[in-house]
Amino acid sequence: MIRKLSAALFAFGLLGAAPAPDWRPLNPESLLVIDTTRGRIIVEMAPDMAPQSVARVKLLAREGVYDGLKFHRVIEGFVNQTGNPDNKDGGVSRHPDLPLEATFKLKIAGYRAVAAPSDGTVGFLGSVPIATVSGQEALRSTDGAIRAWGAYCQGVAGMGRQEARDTGNSEIFFMRGASRRLDRDYTVWGRIVVGRDINSLLSVGEPPAAPDRMLKVRVAADMPAADRPRLSILRDDSPAFRALVRRTRIAKGADFSICDLEVPVRVDP
Repeated sequence: MIRKLSAALFAFGLLGAAPAPDWRPLNPESLLVIDTTRGRIIVEMAPDMAPQSVARVKLLAREGVYDGLKFHRVIEGFVNQTGNPDNKDGGVSRHPDLPLEATFKLKIAGYRAVAAPSDGTVGFLGSVPIATVSGQEALRSTDGAIRAWGAYCQGVAGMGRQEARDTGNSEIFFMRGASRRLDRDYTVWGRIVVGRDINSLLSVGEPPAAPDRMLKVRVAADMPAADRPRLSILRDDSPAFRALVRRTRIAKGADFSICDLEVPVRVDP
């Protein structure tokens, strides 16, 4: 059964890898540069997963709404929360609330699963860890796409909301640790690719006694060319990435999780 399923996933482009350059440049239009009181954090945004949420984050960054805001709720091993104009839970921007984008349609072509157990697959969309429906459900797809969602691993960026599900607005949070109970309940809009260590240093508290702040938040494409970060990500169809997956699976054994993997990112000259 496992061999048959793997063969089926290979046919759908979920496994296997064609020769390709090891590294892919990251699009500056999809990079959010956050200069904090602790240092710089750079997030690769995922518009294919959450187009409205990504558009909102970019809009608020360009309006300067995020500049100077506190990390008002920071829980060790869980989340770093910010983005509310009143620096506490419940604040919103002048823009209307957004619908929940907790799941999305993933194009089967080009997707390579890292693991494909019987109940679903796990892999990456860019730097963002994702999970999908099972390979059997993929075989029943009639539109070349399958249902997928972001996995709340360390460094993943989520959209905050109120109790009602369709109330995302300006609040954002960054995972300080993995918490997969948030999957399919909160919108994933990206993942930290630079500054994961900075994210772990932010002052803890609800609210912190001396909160850290986002000093300046910009879309990389808006920055002067000389100041713009140039980053590349390891391709998930490269031999180097496949070797990384093999080493991690051997090390973790039956405890292997998609949260055990991070797609390497390098700074280009």
